[in-house]
Amino acid sequence: MQDTAKYLVHADITADGVVERSDVVGAVFGQTEGLLGDELDLRELQDASKVGRIDVEIDSQNGQSFGRITIATSLDQVETAILGAALETIDRVGPCRSTIEVRRIEDVRAAKRREVVERAKGLLTEAFDESMRSSRDLVEEVRESVRVEDITEYEGLPAGPNVADSDAIIVVEGRADVLTLLRYGIKNAVAVEGTNVPEQVAELTQNRTVTTFLDGDRGGDLILKELAQVGDVDYVAFAPQDQSVEDLSRHEVMAALREKVPYDRVDEETPAASIAPDVDEGASVDAPGKPPSVEPDAGIEADEGSTTVAEEPVPDGSAVAESTADGEAAAVESTTGPAATAVEAADETDTDTAAMDTETVSETSPESEAETETGTEEAESEGDDPETLRGHVEAVVGHETGTVRLLDDSFGIIAEGDADDTFDLVAETEPAPATVVVDGELSQRVLDVAAQRGIGNLVAASTGDFVKQPTSVRVRTADQLLAANEA
Repeated sequence: MQDTAKYLVHADITADGVVERSDVVGAVFGQTEGLLGDELDLRELQDASKVGRIDVEIDSQNGQSFGRITIATSLDQVETAILGAALETIDRVGPCRSTIEVRRIEDVRAAKRREVVERAKGLLTEAFDESMRSSRDLVEEVRESVRVEDITEYEGLPAGPNVADSDAIIVVEGRADVLTLLRYGIKNAVAVEGTNVPEQVAELTQNRTVTTFLDGDRGGDLILKELAQVGDVDYVAFAPQDQSVEDLSRHEVMAALREKVPYDRVDEETPAASIAPDVDEGASVDAPGKPPSVEPDAGIEADEGSTTVAEEPVPDGSAVAESTADGEAAAVESTTGPAATAVEAADETDTDTAAMDTETVSETSPESEAETETGTEEAESEGDDPETLRGHVEAVVGHETGTVRLLDDSFGIIAEGDADDTFDLVAETEPAPATVVVDGELSQRVLDVAAQRGIGNLVAASTGDFVKQPTSVRVRTADQLLAANEA
């Protein structure tokens, strides 16, 4: 009945004596019989599956009994309420006086709806996390899984799928290193699985271009020495000091392979740390003082976004093309030969040019500024020539002309007008003047707009009281300018 119930009637019962569950059920049926008529008789309703079983939980303490009654119904709201009210008419249970109080009527469907809402919230936040991933994440996940699944075995050793058929191989220390290189698209790596080089690896190095790519620790040194004794090694590359190949990023892996050196250039006493590159993100992989870089991918075979590294010796003065899983390409010139000579010549030319530029700047720095300032003062002080600042000041100020004159850098007249219109002329004249001469009092408004427009000089018959004076504008009265020139 609980599965089909619409409502649950919850009631509390108290009895003045010790009663059992059966006593409570008997009292409910006995004292409500005939009370509500045949249509709402409890027995009839139970037979019609409209009312479920009467659940009673009763406990006795200190000569009293306390408990709860729960009745499930599929009646409508009105009939359920009537049934609950009928329960409160029961005043005796067995020989004991009792009281029953309906605490609440629970809508089962509302409770289920609350559960549905809570569960839906959980599903929305948890179950749909995967659908929020970007398409790039999906592509990378699929690509990485394919590469990892490509790991195979070569005579019992972990290896990339191209080891058996490739003309060049990379020897690493363990399975994790092979997986790392596969993740970055390199499919011709094989692991020695320890410091003892297996015979199958030694045989594999015959008639192939072999690069060892080992951890930057003592174990890598030992593997290199033993491999060189039992097989052929052409190039040597190490992870940065105290790091493992399996922990390197794609950038660090590619940088280490680019920095590999021919084995015959490696001293037997040379530790791995002196060969491993000091890799920084964005740093150039050809560091000064290191042996010339030998590109690891002179014979790269790329398929479906992967890279197989196959090395061949690169002669001096030649250019090789580097190709990676992402389709990157760069031409690398050897550090010797005609190309290097041309680069050195270009560097010398650039150095000479830079030196000449520096000398020119130094020659014109402080002295030129002094000469320019002196020339300006001279231009201001030349007689009554209207093409000088002094000439304009003497022509405009002191004759009660009531005019304003706007000048350019060469003291040519840009505009001229009534002194009362100074603010509008300064604000609107194009191009902006370099100097303003006004036969009148200079106001704060004119000073502010002059600073905004980048005007360097203001000369007026008089100046008012300024609240603030911009340092970028030189303000003088006509008397000050003329007195300075005479002095």
